[in-house]
Amino acid sequence: MSAPAVTIARHKPKKRRARRDWRGWIFVGPFMFFFILVFIAPLIYAIFLSLYQPQMVWGMSQGEKFVGLENYIALFHDPNFWSGVRGVALFLLIQVPIMLGISLFLALALDSGRLWGTKFFRISVFLPYAIPSVVATLMWGFLYGTRYGVIGSVNRTFGWSIDFFSADLIWIGIGNIVTWGYIGYNMLILYSTLKTIPHTLYEAAIIDGANEFDIVRAIKLPTLRRSLMIAVVFSIIGTFQLFNEPNVMQQMANNVITSHFTPNFYAFHLAFEAHSPNYSAALAIVMGVITVAVAYVVQLWGARGEKK
Repeated sequence: MSAPAVTIARHKPKKRRARRDWRGWIFVGPFMFFFILVFIAPLIYAIFLSLYQPQMVWGMSQGEKFVGLENYIALFHDPNFWSGVRGVALFLLIQVPIMLGISLFLALALDSGRLWGTKFFRISVFLPYAIPSVVATLMWGFLYGTRYGVIGSVNRTFGWSIDFFSADLIWIGIGNIVTWGYIGYNMLILYSTLKTIPHTLYEAAIIDGANEFDIVRAIKLPTLRRSLMIAVVFSIIGTFQLFNEPNVMQQMANNVITSHFTPNFYAFHLAFEAHSPNYSAALAIVMGVITVAVAYVVQLWGARGEKK
């Protein structure tokens, strides 16, 4: 008689759930807290504020009422707003290429190794960026003065009538201040990229008979493409945020720099002088969208150029 079969139940070992490691949040947490506090929360509040208008009763404010998109609709029919946008757009198309072109030339000159005193040259070109824009504008404003500045002395000496506070030259004067202040910053971005190129590429190119121009065209400029795109995006953002220079120079050219000279200047005027914070918030949101859209289009254009 055979022995009864004994079945042994085999239990599969339970998989232990991996514990989440929260140690990373110790490093990321403080940044996320302040990012939400100083960026996300004000942005949400600005969007909320732009959907309301003050409710006036007998000329006095009695709280706010929800108006939906009325502030945005009014903004798109506001000629002052579009005048400021056209001004900074034209400024962007002219000033940014000039500034980046000079920065590119200086970066290539530094990287060539043919300049004497490159460290002093690099520091001296970057030094204007360390000067606050308000101080730089005041300094250049005194130089532009037709009665007391260098321009006034030049006019009296040669019998000219150059006036950077006039409607014809005010944007040139502001462009000169911005260019002078940011050439060194963009130059360092480009120069640091050039220093990453291996010298063996240069040696191989020279062996193949390439001259300095060929090296710049075939090696240096393709390497600088991404850095140039970053500089262009930063310049676009900075141009649409133009405020300090017109604000300081308004006291010197109050007949030319109006309250809607730039979109940011117009937003400041609406919020703190015209007592229209809701309309100002709508303007700020629209300018933020325009800035992001333009920067994104430029970035896509740069990425498409890399693929070709």
